[in-house]
Amino acid sequence: MNRSMKIAVLLTAFVLVTVLTNSSTGQNNDQGDERAKAEKKRIQQGLEIAPVNLTFRNRDRDLVGLGSYIVNAQAACADCHSCPTYAAGHNPFQGGDGQINATNYLAGGVPFGPIISANITPDANGKPAGLDFEEYLELIRTGHDPDDPDEILQVMPWPIFRNMTDRDILAIYTYLSSIPHAEPGACTGPGQ
Repeated sequence: MNRSMKIAVLLTAFVLVTVLTNSSTGQNNDQGDERAKAEKKRIQQGLEIAPVNLTFRNRDRDLVGLGSYIVNAQAACADCHSCPTYAAGHNPFQGGDGQINATNYLAGGVPFGPIISANITPDANGKPAGLDFEEYLELIRTGHDPDDPDEILQVMPWPIFRNMTDRDILAIYTYLSSIPHAEPGACTGPGQ
């Protein structure tokens, strides 16, 4: 093979590798763009469906929105932590539109036999259920209540939630930090 042929083969190989690399990178960028768009939609939806006014002071707005999306559109936290779950006359199982009870939103008090759900709204220091993020993360990952480490939460679906990413759990915590404190209402069980 003469020198001109070798150069032509090398240039062709270089161009082919460059085209394939750029094509692959373009697909990865397209997939990344689609994921980013989907994430932005979840964040926006979360901000729109939050049933209470949110405080964004010193909080990442995107994490608050994502946390709201997880809490209100995926995890159904209000079913177990809002007593009652729905505003009066809005229970969707009785023909209502499903409007969440904002007055007692996530304030706990839902009875599960002898167990009563916790108030997960922020305390006077702005900590959801009085927990800092490390305590909250440990609770979600292990089911151990920081106030009683020998006890494992029996009703909370932590065995499922523990599989969430740290970012998703941080988003939930950030969202819970941004909602107003509330006190429990009166109900006889979840989903009322």
